[in-house]
Amino acid sequence: MRKQSDEDLMRAFAGGSIEAFEELYSRHRTALYRYVLRKAGDTSTANDLYQGAWEKVIRGRNKYRRSFPFRAWLYRVTYNHVMDYYRQARPAAETHPDELESEIPGPDKQTEIDIRILRLKRAIRRLPPEQKDVLLLKLESGLSLDEIAAVSGMKRETVKSRLRYAVDKLKKSLREAELRSNHER
Repeated sequence: MRKQSDEDLMRAFAGGSIEAFEELYSRHRTALYRYVLRKAGDTSTANDLYQGAWEKVIRGRNKYRRSFPFRAWLYRVTYNHVMDYYRQARPAAETHPDELESEIPGPDKQTEIDIRILRLKRAIRRLPPEQKDVLLLKLESGLSLDEIAAVSGMKRETVKSRLRYAVDKLKKSLREAELRSNHER
C-alpha cells in the first residue's frame, strides 16, 4: 500500500476525512510544536499558538491548493498566526531575555552539554526577528530555502542571506561565550 502524500491527505480532509487530518497532525505535530515553542519562548503561549495554528488549518482546509506543498502551507499558516499574535500583543510589556527563567537545573546537575544548549538558545533568542524566523523555519521544519521564501513571503535570496547572517551571528556569539567561560576559569 502506497503512503499518501500530505497533499492527498489534505484534499481528503477537505472532503471530510477525519482520518486524513489525524494522519497529517501525526506527521507534523512534533516539528510544528517545536517551531512554535521556539518562537514563543514559553510553553503557555506556545500551546495557545500551536492550537490556534491547527484551528486555522482546519478552518482553511477548503482554501488549500494542492499545487502548493502542504508542509510549506502549514508553516505559512502557522507563521502568519504567530506574527498576528505578536503584532496584537506588541503594546504589552515585553519580557527581557534576562528575566526568563534559567533552563539549567541546579548547579550540582549542570553538565557541559546543558551549558552549550543554554548558550545556543540564548543566542537564538537574541537574533533579530527576521533572522530568527528564517533560522527556526529551517531548523525546526526542515523547509527548503524556496519553501521558507513561500512561507514568509520573501525572495529566496533574502531567505538565504538572512539564514547566513543568523548562522554567522550564532557562531560568533557561541565563540564569545566559550572565551568568556574559559577566561572565568
